[in-house]
Amino acid sequence: MNLRDWALLGFLSLLWGGSFFFVSVAVKEVPPFTVVLARVGIGAIALYGFLRLVGERLPADRTALKAFFGMGFLNNLIPFSLFFWAQTSITGGLASILNATTPIFSIMVAHFLLADERMTLGKLAGVLLGLLGVVVLIGADALSGVSVATLGMVACLGEALSYGFASVYGRRFRRLGISSRAGACGQLIASTCMIAPVAAIVDQPWTLAMPSTAAVLAILGLAIASTALAYVIYFRLIGATGAVNAALVTFLIPVSAILLGSLILGERLAAQHFAGMALIGCGLLVVDGRLFRALRRRAVP
Repeated sequence: MNLRDWALLGFLSLLWGGSFFFVSVAVKEVPPFTVVLARVGIGAIALYGFLRLVGERLPADRTALKAFFGMGFLNNLIPFSLFFWAQTSITGGLASILNATTPIFSIMVAHFLLADERMTLGKLAGVLLGLLGVVVLIGADALSGVSVATLGMVACLGEALSYGFASVYGRRFRRLGISSRAGACGQLIASTCMIAPVAAIVDQPWTLAMPSTAAVLAILGLAIASTALAYVIYFRLIGATGAVNAALVTFLIPVSAILLGSLILGERLAAQHFAGMALIGCGLLVVDGRLFRALRRRAVP
């Protein structure tokens, strides 16, 4: 990775870390399903405009549509709904830490569903460290009884699990010859079609009071910056550096989210949350493996 790639990776972490900040602002005034609808709907329009700009075609055959709706359900509809609801009761920083368990759940799901992605000893150690971090994060709260905050943390884990299934399901896009950018746009359009009736029935957004300027800007930032622009940069990084290097953003997102929440919203995390984040980060380092490989190479004369 060259300097430009590292800069893009840092910028991407700000965009995705910023999504936790934007959601924290938006859900104070707008119900979660309506925020989901705005995010995927506006994001789909922006990303479709980008595809037209670069001359890329969006496939519309039955097989592609089935893939778009399946991916939209697992990668957008379920996780966004759980994530936005969770942030009505927990801080964006804590939500970002729990979201960082996504690679842990992806490894677990792939082990059971994919013949070529079996659990190795290193992956198992990383998974166990990550799960220990989750226990540290929510263990004391769970023992003291179920609260809204505890349910919010469980919802974030459900979000991460849904992303794990999406990572397995998304492998079919390559087999179908659908580009990553077209796949991202197609799933956002499909997600819009699925969430629109839910938001209409549950939230009835036309009956809501007009949100403040801050909430409107937060929703626009969530849809355009943290969704459409973030997807474009992410797939640019995958093409230039590979999926493994692009996945390094997982380590940076909680840092961005915690800094933004702390500096702008005054959010604070307890010591147990930082301890849990450290354990989850160690688990991700073990799963990633490249740091330990570099240390072993330096140790060999």
